[in-house]
Amino acid sequence: MSEKKVIICAALAGAGTFRNQNPAVPHTPEEFAEESAKCYEAGAAMVHVHARSDDGMPTHDIDRIRATHDAIKERCPNLIVNLSSAVGMGATKEQRIDQIVAVKPAMASLNTNTMNFGIVDRNSGQVMIDYVFENTFTMLSEFGKSMEENGVKPEIECYDMGGLDNTVLIGKQGMFSDPMNFNFVWGVAGGQHFRPETFVAMMNAIPEGANFTTCAVGTEQIPAITLSCMMGGHMRVGLEDSIRVPNGELAKGSYEQVEIAVQIASTFGREPATPDEAREIMGIKQK
Repeated sequence: MSEKKVIICAALAGAGTFRNQNPAVPHTPEEFAEESAKCYEAGAAMVHVHARSDDGMPTHDIDRIRATHDAIKERCPNLIVNLSSAVGMGATKEQRIDQIVAVKPAMASLNTNTMNFGIVDRNSGQVMIDYVFENTFTMLSEFGKSMEENGVKPEIECYDMGGLDNTVLIGKQGMFSDPMNFNFVWGVAGGQHFRPETFVAMMNAIPEGANFTTCAVGTEQIPAITLSCMMGGHMRVGLEDSIRVPNGELAKGSYEQVEIAVQIASTFGREPATPDEAREIMGIKQK
């Protein structure tokens, strides 16, 4: 597969993004399907999904998650759907992995370390939501095995170098199929700020033959995905990560950020991968 191909993923609605921040955040399965179609048409090969209940809150309800997944696949049969195994604050480890095993998406997020994961005012340092995101070695191992055994390709979420090292260590058990796919996450309160030198160190630390993509919160989004694209990696955008476009205006939807990612890629002579090309690059089964 040509290195000119770049996989663009759109993260449509994370556990902490709400309509009072941006009215384009989808809630219903139909809204997720509509936004997915717009992202696909704009150049995305994949969407990352935290399903919502009708009131807009993140949900671990398996029926609702399946309905959201299936609505997207009905609207865009070839699009890759990547479900979150984080779900949202307060979900038990069973609730987090059971919905992945039940729905069996093509791909799902696999988080790699226990960490602070809060909402903190970036100007004052005032803590507004304080939460410990639990991802023990046992969970990393068990979640990874469950995904692989059910034909779900793990997207390995690394919030710092420690998460990457955790994965390589636990991966000695042999549960991960090649190629491994890493997502470097920047800007979370409790994680690390985007720093180009740290990005390069993480890129150089992944196993041989592995893929990398990146996403970043808020104003760190565009610098991070630009560097990833420039270094031969892939790109994730979407309202989960940033509610705005670079000029500061609210994004009309995740699709608008996909359009920007396509423009960035074109400056480096790279083209958006189709879903089938993304499957070949990432070793994802057709679903």
